[in-house]
Amino acid sequence: MTFSDNLKQIRKEKGLTQEDLANMLDVSRQAVSKWELDEGYPEVEKLILLASQLNISLDYLMGTALADKPLSTTNTGKILIASYDGKSIVNCHKITSSNVFATKKGEPKYALFGIDGSSFWGDNSTLLGWYKDNESIQQEISEIMQAMKQGLSSYELKYALKSEGLFGNLFRL
Repeated sequence: MTFSDNLKQIRKEKGLTQEDLANMLDVSRQAVSKWELDEGYPEVEKLILLASQLNISLDYLMGTALADKPLSTTNTGKILIASYDGKSIVNCHKITSSNVFATKKGEPKYALFGIDGSSFWGDNSTLLGWYKDNESIQQEISEIMQAMKQGLSSYELKYALKSEGLFGNLFRL
């Protein structure tokens, strides 16, 4: 089951309307409807609050673990990837990397973007992570491709730099 299926099922099991759930999360009923129609995802903070309010795990909510059932390995051509800063979860149907940036020593040279195609106007592009060199971004891309081929529903970035800000000596290499 997908996030939208799980959310709708759990909400109904708890006897909540979309309006009730929206009030619990301080969002519009339309936002809840959009999530249940698989037209978008809540922000990371809302996902955490949602799991807490419904007394369920994020794994279960996101459809990455269904009690004792194995993970689904159907290849949808999309994969969920959380951004490096945890502020976005992108349902990627495509990823792309930047050209090399001319940055100072110790600053990242590449950026990885997730493309979700959820906008009425076309593809949305979200920054997934910053990378210190071509090898690390290529390794990340390779592993994301492998995860998609295996039909995994989500992927956690492994090679993106951990940051406390955008540029300067704020990156831990």
